Amino acid sequence: MTADELLQPFGRFGVRLGLERSQQLLAVLGQPQQRVPIIHVAGTNGKGSVCAYLSAVLTAAGYRVGRYTSPHLVDWTERICLNEQPIARPVLLDLLRAVRDAIAPQPDPPTQFEIFTAAAWLYFARQAVDLAVVEVGLGGRLDATNVVDQPLVTVITSIGFDHTQVLGNTLAAIAREKAGILKPGRPAVIGPLPPEAQAAVAAQQQAVGGPVIWVEPAVPVSASRIRFQPPDQSDLPLTALDYSLPLAGAVQLTNSAIAIAALQALRVQGWAVSDTTIQTGLANARWPGRLQQLRWQQREILIDGAHNPPAAIALRQYVDAWQEPVVWVLGILSSKDDRGVLAALLRPGDRFHAVAVPDHATIAPSELIVLAKELCPELADSREYASVEAALLDSGRSDRLVLCGSLYLIGAFLHQIQNEAEA
Repeated sequence: MTADELLQPFGRFGVRLGLERSQQLLAVLGQPQQRVPIIHVAGTNGKGSVCAYLSAVLTAAGYRVGRYTSPHLVDWTERICLNEQPIARPVLLDLLRAVRDAIAPQPDPPTQFEIFTAAAWLYFARQAVDLAVVEVGLGGRLDATNVVDQPLVTVITSIGFDHTQVLGNTLAAIAREKAGILKPGRPAVIGPLPPEAQAAVAAQQQAVGGPVIWVEPAVPVSASRIRFQPPDQSDLPLTALDYSLPLAGAVQLTNSAIAIAALQALRVQGWAVSDTTIQTGLANARWPGRLQQLRWQQREILIDGAHNPPAAIALRQYVDAWQEPVVWVLGILSSKDDRGVLAALLRPGDRFHAVAVPDHATIAPSELIVLAKELCPELADSREYASVEAALLDSGRSDRLVLCGSLYLIGAFLHQIQNEAEA
């Protein structure tokens, strides 16, 4: 039996925020989350990169480090890692069976994400990790990961419009949901936020108390080095640090600075994380599917999730450096802001190749074509395709080619490449 087959019966329950189901399930499992010190990471974008940085540095420091992130790109095992290594598939299946068997008959059964999150807690507790880096799945306040009362550090990377059907349609409402991970007396590391969101997060942090660090982006100091500067608004003693940045895009100036601030907040608590270890760990961090360049069928392709307007803006800023028209191969989930994403990406002279996101509720490519022409009438071309492969192949080998719009779309393409390599 595969992880998909084990989880499939619970997929029909969809996304239902709330902590009661997780708390009941974890109680039956012996409260494994209480044996796992964590860094808890929420935010609209940047969560995965920050988790990757934190996990890489803490592993380099010699700690036994768990990492829990979502979604996966190719395989469920990517979500649960120990010292940067995905969980072994047989071990994952055993954990999922254990969690499934602990579910009592009830009218409100746990969701797929709640079951998988419980498996992560169980794995980290059994492996006796020194700490785990845990990414929020959706929101924060009512997310299945929000079951730890005393996190080592809480992090909010960014706040923008995404999942508005669930979290609210104002930045303040979304911010209040994400700020639900903040805990009494525990240090909080907060990235740059829009004023409305910052006010909401600041109010929540003031209500729970505890030191707070309002992070500012790192600053390039040479072609290959950037500098973290202690922000003016910090309740903890931080120190400047020069380092190399392994992940592409200007947004990583912020994400890496957030990670460094969180690591120094750990250091204040007595964790052995030297400047040299931070530099080494950051340089070794990897996070696939985000501004990742790869070669396929003699074509250079940039792949990036860019599944909401803030992420699309960051992607557009990155490709602007090319100063050339872009061929966009794009598919978007039906729950996402297609207008906001396309408005951020498309420019006159670009070409637009619309596709469906495989095996997910997706916006019809024909609808994306209509919207793209409305938003950018000066497109050089716009067409729909039956597959990602067809859309990519219908481009010149010298074209500036970008595949984006959904991490599930990126994952399906990477899975295809993997299958081709193994054939």
